[in-house]
Amino acid sequence: MAGLIGVLIGGVVNVLSDDLPQRRRPQSPRYPDGASRPPAAWLGVLAFLTGRRQSPEGAALSWRHPLVEVGLGVLYALLALARPLDGLLVFQLLFLAILTLITVIDLEHRLILFVVILPACVLALLKGILIPLPLPDLREVLIGGAVGFGTFFVMFLGGLFFSALVAHFRGYELPEVAFGFGDVMLGTFSGMLLGWQAFVFALMFTVFLGAAGALLYLLSKALLRGSYTVFTALPYGPYITLSTAVMLLWRDEVREFVWRLW
Repeated sequence: MAGLIGVLIGGVVNVLSDDLPQRRRPQSPRYPDGASRPPAAWLGVLAFLTGRRQSPEGAALSWRHPLVEVGLGVLYALLALARPLDGLLVFQLLFLAILTLITVIDLEHRLILFVVILPACVLALLKGILIPLPLPDLREVLIGGAVGFGTFFVMFLGGLFFSALVAHFRGYELPEVAFGFGDVMLGTFSGMLLGWQAFVFALMFTVFLGAAGALLYLLSKALLRGSYTVFTALPYGPYITLSTAVMLLWRDEVREFVWRLW
């Protein structure tokens, strides 16, 4: 049952990922050209299995649709088997869906939308009030949000300074920056969701994953003999969401493992 719920939630994530970046109200599932999908193809999994991946005009759904649904379905099923079905698990599953939504939109559009982040912060606050244990409780949520905002705001200012400096020496502004204010709000949400103590670990993982991702990007360009433009902006949000998800699910295990290494 949990797996099926995960697939259905994945379908909702896909709809929101299609509609919210276009600044339109969520509507029934559609193909990339705007054509309505038949009910039997509302889920990406069903659209692929039944041969309804394409609209009458030939616009095809991307593999993101079934991958998100299957991925959340498997994750929900595994968590339901491993953990007691209680309010904490319900909140965790909901937050995982939100983190998935943020990741998909940032990867596809390089946007982190306030319309997603602000309700997510409210839910994190609500979790801290209704389920204070295990941490974070309300106090940890508020401190975590402040620490997350402050940390990423400093990084945001550093990014602006770096971009201005590069623009000065090159004679033109960079078309985009890798670290925007949306990342600041995502860091705020991460801090509220985890509490400041677990957020510190998530921040370390984020920095490590960001460096590893940039290195892999450069290596892939070199191996594929692709051209690389200096100061190319890479989305940073997925590293934040992944680190946040790890600490959300395995907070105590990660902290114990890190302390053993030290």
